[in-house]
Amino acid sequence: MKIALIGYGKMGHAIEKFARERGHEIVSIIDIDNQCDFDSAQFKSADVAIEFTTPATAYDNCLRALQAGVKVVSGSTGWTDRIPQLKNEMAGTPSATFFYSSNYSLGVNIFFAVNKYLARLMNGFAQYDVEMKEIHHIHKLDHPSGTAITLANGIIENLNRKKAWTENEEHKADEILIEHERIGEVPGTHIIRYKSPVDEISITHEAFSRDGFALGAVVAAEWLCDKTGFLGMDDMLKF
Repeated sequence: MKIALIGYGKMGHAIEKFARERGHEIVSIIDIDNQCDFDSAQFKSADVAIEFTTPATAYDNCLRALQAGVKVVSGSTGWTDRIPQLKNEMAGTPSATFFYSSNYSLGVNIFFAVNKYLARLMNGFAQYDVEMKEIHHIHKLDHPSGTAITLANGIIENLNRKKAWTENEEHKADEILIEHERIGEVPGTHIIRYKSPVDEISITHEAFSRDGFALGAVVAAEWLCDKTGFLGMDDMLKF
């Protein structure tokens, strides 16, 4: 498979490593200094582009790749409010293919499923309130993390007494408080706590490195090769 990389930071390098180990060819690497390469023959020859950039640049990067006729796997967070706009752009091109996940780790996606199941169970136990904390490295620009937002939305969809999430400590009873912390080079930790006056139930996912995210993105690119449309981890894993 021919892969183009959009973004060549730590994640881009890790994705390159796993892609080459799995026998794929990197035909183009686009970073901040060579944006004109979106129009190159090398980029357009890619079967799929894997994009990990920044909240400020992700939309334009994904759109330019799609306009070049290249399928896109995107893992940038902090820009999901513009995904409906990207879907509208794709609507006129039946072959356009876009795969998005806030987190490509298999473990995290299992955690997403557990989170939804626990939220459904807690509908019967109103004495428990729920809150969340996410911890990441100091280079992460957005907060809360895309993974935390996905987890919060999973709770909101399944726990009737919660309607929204917030970072405001003075939150309403129907809001989920999400705290964030930035420490060193922490790859990512997410903690969900259900507290009652007498006890606490908590579930945690802790990443030990970026490798799980990078490998998951390559696996998603492999899966996407014969697919079209707007897709995500739920479509691939079918939990």
